Amino acid sequence: GVQDPQHERIITVSTNGSIHSPRFPHTYPRNMVLVWRLVAAEENVWIQLTFDERFGLEDPEDDICKYDFVEVEEPSDGTILGRWCGSGTVPGKQISKGNQIRIRFVSDEYFPVSDEYFPSDPGFCIHYNIVVPQFTEAVSPSMLPPSALPLDLLNNAVTAFSTLEDLIRYLEPDRWQLDLEDLYRPTWQLLGKAFVFGRKSRVVDLNLLKEEVRLYSCTPRNFSVSIREELKRTDSIFWPGCLLVKRCGGNCACCPHNCKECQCVPSKVTKKYHEVLQLRPKSGVR
Repeated sequence: GVQDPQHERIITVSTNGSIHSPRFPHTYPRNMVLVWRLVAAEENVWIQLTFDERFGLEDPEDDICKYDFVEVEEPSDGTILGRWCGSGTVPGKQISKGNQIRIRFVSDEYFPVSDEYFPSDPGFCIHYNIVVPQFTEAVSPSMLPPSALPLDLLNNAVTAFSTLEDLIRYLEPDRWQLDLEDLYRPTWQLLGKAFVFGRKSRVVDLNLLKEEVRLYSCTPRNFSVSIREELKRTDSIFWPGCLLVKRCGGNCACCPHNCKECQCVPSKVTKKYHEVLQLRPKSGVR
């Protein structure tokens, strides 16, 4: 490994292997930064990371890994796939988007004044292997099992489902019917007063809820429009300088990457006339 954060150790991946914190599975040293970039020998493959069950780093503070942690980064876009510390749970599998993935391990300085800052053991060990994509770009990632997808791809796959039944069937193929029934069975400890006293229905149809979101995504709404920019008039100024105009508005918050499906197309266009003051200054004239 390398201790300079500006440098990284490049490992060519052609078969299975592993990287680990120094002295694993014993106490790792303090005050160090180690960086590994795993690069697959072939281009059209992914790299899968699996954490060893023996995992333990310094505990987080306020649920944030501030001191000792290991994080995984997607080099293609700089996305941090995850940062982990503590010893409560073992991190899940991670899969790269391309043929590279980056791992960084940080341990902070040693402070002898408190037991809280003593280094932990056993550290971490990450096993890596090559994964060959089984689908083309035209096929939805939802064709893969959920456990094989990193969190961002899983989120995209979940968003693509149109009905709740299809979603649960994908997530839990062995017991999806039981899970579907559980969703509509009220848990009294979690119900609010409005539910308990019957002011709201105790069953929410999530399919209708998604359809409602889709419909209201393109509801016309007021937009503030600059007159100069709208009319492309660079020779004039207007008062007032902008107007409120009702236009199709798209709710693209649920749109992961390709937002064509949530862009609104107007079903009709209406001309609306406003009376405004136009000022066209002349050079050398007041």
